[in-house]
Amino acid sequence: MGKPTLAGDVPSPCISICKIDEATGLCTGCARTLDEIAAWGMLDNGQRRVVWDAIAARRAAAAGTGGQGTA
Repeated sequence: MGKPTLAGDVPSPCISICKIDEATGLCTGCARTLDEIAAWGMLDNGQRRVVWDAIAARRAAAAGTGGQGTA
């Protein structure tokens, strides 16, 4: 699932693969922390977009791109 657009409600990044990696503290399915998962239902759309940005940064770091892409 890609990052949501600015219009409308921001969807949950949950993909129903719910397991916390003990080494990273992140869900192996959605790359959120337990705190982000627990708070999701109380966050407004702006706060949810911040979580999506953090997920994108985590995935880029894990892929070794650091968000910079390839040259």
